[in-house]
Amino acid sequence: MKPTDTRNPDHYHRVVDCQWGCPAHTNVPEYIRLIANGQYTESYLLNRKSNIFPGILGRTCDRPCEPVCRRVRLDGEPVAICRLKRVASDLRDDITGFLPAIPEERNGKRIACIGAGCASLTVANDLLPLGYEVTIFEKLAKPGGLMWTNIPEFRLPAKVLWEEIDYILDMGVDLRLNSPIDSLAALLEEDYDAFFIGSGAPKGKELNLPGRWDSEQIHIGIEWLESVRFGHIDKCGDRVLVIGVGNTAMDCCRTAQRLGASDVKVMARKTKPHFKASPWELEDAIEEQVEILENHSPSRFIIEDGKVVAMEFDLVTWHPGENGRLRAEKLGSKIIECDEVILAIGQDTAFPWIERDIGIDFNKWDMPIVDKTTFMTSRPGVFMGGDAAWGPENIIWGVEHGHQAAISIHAWCEGRPLTDRPPEGMNLISQKMGLHEWSYSNDYDEAERVKMRHVDLQERFKRLDIEVEEG
Repeated sequence: MKPTDTRNPDHYHRVVDCQWGCPAHTNVPEYIRLIANGQYTESYLLNRKSNIFPGILGRTCDRPCEPVCRRVRLDGEPVAICRLKRVASDLRDDITGFLPAIPEERNGKRIACIGAGCASLTVANDLLPLGYEVTIFEKLAKPGGLMWTNIPEFRLPAKVLWEEIDYILDMGVDLRLNSPIDSLAALLEEDYDAFFIGSGAPKGKELNLPGRWDSEQIHIGIEWLESVRFGHIDKCGDRVLVIGVGNTAMDCCRTAQRLGASDVKVMARKTKPHFKASPWELEDAIEEQVEILENHSPSRFIIEDGKVVAMEFDLVTWHPGENGRLRAEKLGSKIIECDEVILAIGQDTAFPWIERDIGIDFNKWDMPIVDKTTFMTSRPGVFMGGDAAWGPENIIWGVEHGHQAAISIHAWCEGRPLTDRPPEGMNLISQKMGLHEWSYSNDYDEAERVKMRHVDLQERFKRLDIEVEEG
């Protein structure tokens, strides 16, 4: 074992498991201490230095900090780190006067970002205070990416979303809505010093089974949620099958109930230990009496007169295969009637607008090759992050990608090596941690974790925008 090097800033990150577990390395102990002291505004601002969207993430984060929380070793449950972000967000004062100041004289460097999701917004948040001009091109009528189009209001109220996005836009972003990029080659010809691709993973995965294309009542999950958000869909059939058991599937099944469905089933190919949905998302769906059926593998859609009326499933059990992967054994089949089907089996990136002859290399999966340290593609000056870089992840990962890409863009524009970076866990607006900040007691409060209160079941289905968790 190497001796502890207290001069290395990494040491102070790594010894706090929750902080190191957070992709953006949020200073968890300090912001919780501030909350305990009633300093909600200070806690929010400290959060914001790392994760940018405390109010949004306090409701939607997948909580990588909590499984590694030391409290788990004591009594099996972590501190409610994620929901404490929301506490700071809900109880803080106005923070507009504390946001980073934007210099009147800019540095002459112009940055183009594609997509107005969490990664691009983080790039803008970090570069604008340094004098950069940042333009964000967004194909939709509003910014926010999947935070806006795919997270229902009963989980993330619009007021919280727009307030935190506006903090960044108000710094002086040149936001160009309804502006899809059809050709990266054409954009590269424009007068920008660096480019950031944060276009997300906007394509829902298909399920090409017999009958798939014979009915309009079979939907792709993320497209269906987007249509609900835009108001194009305001009701659904009584009996709904949701295929898949990730977080998008949970959003789909709970949204379907709020649009009038009374019989909603989530169909899972495997058993609960293999579900991709966060445990708390599953709990909320089950609380709302969504039925989750395990070991049902879809085999065909049953169509009558152009409408889906049922699906047939193979009933399976799973055994370890020779290569270590699970192998399905069919035990029988089952037909389940339905009025609509929502496919929520994953998302893919899509880059038809990136020409293949402009110096950006793609791998065998047709994904751009991106350096995991510098976030630069094989074309110098073109950076990438968020879901666009390596596929779907939670918002907090997109935020951290934005931080790291901003570091590289700043170095690129100054002519410095992209490997010239601050210590891991720090971004362009981080502050170094001193020893005095780590003088915490080993004592702890033995109080048990308390579940956040929920709106009564009879009330929460009345409107789509009734937030279920009361705070």
